[in-house]
Amino acid sequence: MTPPDSPSSANLSSGERIEDIDVDAEMRASYLEYAYSVIYSRAIPDARDGLKPVQRRILYQMSEMGLRPDRGHVKSARVVGDVMGRLHPHGDTAIYDALVRMAQDFTMRLPLVDGHGNFGSLDDGPAAARYTEARLQAAAMSMTEGLDEDVVDFVPNYDNQLTQPEVLPAAYPNLLVNGASGIAVGMATNMAPHNLIEVAAAARHLLENPEATLDELMAYVPGPDLPTGGTIVGLDGIKDAYATGRGTFRTRARVAIEQLSARRTGLVVTELPYLVGPERVIEKIKDGVQSKKLTGIADVTDLTDRKNGLRLVIGIKTGFSPEGVLEQLYRLTPLEDGFSINNVALVDGRPQTLGLRELLRVYLDHRIQVVTRRSRFRLARRQERLHLVDGLLIAILDIDEVIQVVRSSDDAAQARTRLTEVFDLSVIQADYILELQLRRLTRFSRIELENERDRLHAEIAELETLLADPARVRERVGEELDEIAERFGTPRRTMLTEASGAPATPAARRAAAASAPALEIADVPTLVVLSTTGRAVRVDLPEGTEPPTRPTRRSKHDAIRSTVLTTSRGHLGAVTSRGRVLRFTPVDLPSVPANSVQLAAGARIGDYLGIADKKESVVGLVALDSELPVALATAQGVVKRVAPGGYPARPEAEVIALKSGDEVVGAAQGPDSEELVLITSDAQLLHFPASAVRPQGLAAGGMAGINLGSGARVLFFTSLDPGADAVVATISSPADTLTGADPGRAKVSRFGEFPGKGRATGGVRAHTFLKGENALALAWAGPAPALAVGPDGSLRTLPDPGAKRDASGTPMDAVVGSIGRAL
Repeated sequence: MTPPDSPSSANLSSGERIEDIDVDAEMRASYLEYAYSVIYSRAIPDARDGLKPVQRRILYQMSEMGLRPDRGHVKSARVVGDVMGRLHPHGDTAIYDALVRMAQDFTMRLPLVDGHGNFGSLDDGPAAARYTEARLQAAAMSMTEGLDEDVVDFVPNYDNQLTQPEVLPAAYPNLLVNGASGIAVGMATNMAPHNLIEVAAAARHLLENPEATLDELMAYVPGPDLPTGGTIVGLDGIKDAYATGRGTFRTRARVAIEQLSARRTGLVVTELPYLVGPERVIEKIKDGVQSKKLTGIADVTDLTDRKNGLRLVIGIKTGFSPEGVLEQLYRLTPLEDGFSINNVALVDGRPQTLGLRELLRVYLDHRIQVVTRRSRFRLARRQERLHLVDGLLIAILDIDEVIQVVRSSDDAAQARTRLTEVFDLSVIQADYILELQLRRLTRFSRIELENERDRLHAEIAELETLLADPARVRERVGEELDEIAERFGTPRRTMLTEASGAPATPAARRAAAASAPALEIADVPTLVVLSTTGRAVRVDLPEGTEPPTRPTRRSKHDAIRSTVLTTSRGHLGAVTSRGRVLRFTPVDLPSVPANSVQLAAGARIGDYLGIADKKESVVGLVALDSELPVALATAQGVVKRVAPGGYPARPEAEVIALKSGDEVVGAAQGPDSEELVLITSDAQLLHFPASAVRPQGLAAGGMAGINLGSGARVLFFTSLDPGADAVVATISSPADTLTGADPGRAKVSRFGEFPGKGRATGGVRAHTFLKGENALALAWAGPAPALAVGPDGSLRTLPDPGAKRDASGTPMDAVVGSIGRAL
């Protein structure tokens, strides 16, 4: 027996109850309960709708508040308050943070909340909830659509006074489309966003082929599609993640090399890696420049605005290779960043690591269940409605007797009983008839009811057929996925490349740095190419490099006006239509590989040289240190050969004294053995030896080259090797048609068909005009084949060579903007 003065006796006498427990066991149990609560109720999304509980509660409560896309925005603080008071027993900060994330288009691939106000950026947080407003996006409506049709189970809220959906119907795979991130106890999730169109196609394929392999699914979903775009380098980590649920990949910024000014090249960043902001990039670049880890960078300017989006301009110092600078920026700044995929999600309330196939399978199983439950609900509602409609039709057919039965009854209960007995109605039908309004007794109402009955029969039959065949249910799920993809799908933003990412080990990084492109551009042999559309590129030809080859596939702007062989730091001259020669070095021109010369990647020569007057154009490129004279001709028929040497060191100089209203139409560099060729607007072609024109100094005005007819002008001038396989291309222009409105008639003849004549003569006929034609729109002579492009640089097809020199040509299918030679 316990002594009266013992502690236990005192506790028992006071009504207290003390139990001895093991502290270690209690700590383990409490911690596991806490960990499960964090995992299940806060940090890890459900694999079915891809939402954490707070996100689900926000969307559900906003739907209940009627915050649809066609309604006005409401204060975010009101949404936060309603969610916190009704559904989410946690702080308002966590709710608002989740709301903000669902509204950020740089975080979510398909935002669910339409935010109004400052919802933050990659570098700054959002404004307070009292300053911002929100409503649901159309995509969020498809996440909650059908909640009133018993498609999911509802569970009690935190105080058992209200109910909330256990999961949303989710008309599309939100977990894959928008990704997720969260840190729980002992585990975390980090999922990349994907393209809705691709994910829907993969889900549809898995529906139709349940045994589909990962490679088959990756044919539809090749990789993540990040909201901020960028480029993913290396796909091995992505395939690992799709197979096992874990993997890594690297993303690079989308960077273009552009001409920022006359002589300044820059790197223009228009897309950054996922969740990397421009301020962070600028800070890292400045730190790298100050510590001398980054070289060749002149300045960094953030030109980002709402109209043009992200635009981060990094200026490159003269003489530095943009490719080399970009490579070190990828290596030392967040312009290249890594992303670790960890596909952890809740399946049946338990966290699991899922691959692509498993993620799609869980979602499709959920969606099949949603469609099945929705169909059962709709079937029951239509059967109930059909039951009432049948009763109404019975009553309307014999309405007089129905009224008599009702009037002769003592009360509603007796009327209900007599109606069921007399007309063989159910109690539900009898109650509905007793509540019938007199206006429903018209003849038109009967027609409406009969139409409704027929429609209900058809819908019931369709729903019963659907529910009886699981294959039809899967087909309906696929059709709805296709509809959602068509409504909300957008083109892929992130480009995928097979190139390997940055090396992982320090030794590998040092090796990569050693093999990176040189920062300063070496002074190597270079071919500078100018297109007829005014784009210029540099083709470096170091020792051992094969000369440029003709591309097997033509692209835009490939017709060439002029080429000059020099060095990358040599001095060239650009002869303009105003008779000026502009001195420049090609070191900052865009460089293209010799085996794939694409002039579309070139810089606009006018912008590169800083030509302010849009009416002044570059008619040819020349080497200023060459021993060959430069020949040029003007629209009024003047020709001149400029003696080699004597070009001043200043940036520009006049190479011909032009008369009023005259302009230079062409410039070429060649020896005395070549032929000078002029073609006029009235279709006259004259060629004579270059030796017939004595070289002159810069200040001279030239001499007569061709006698022009009334109203005619020189269209084209060049210098040709008489032994080369050359052709002449001409295109006639209708007299009464606006320029560029009619393609005209074109012909291509061999240059040998045109006899030579002396300087200052009229030449020979090069094109016969048909009725309604009075001039040439374009003319060109040069090495075969002739290459024609449209005003936008796209290719045009010219007739085959071989036409007589004075033929009238054949009609063209499209307007030609310029003609040049092929590489």
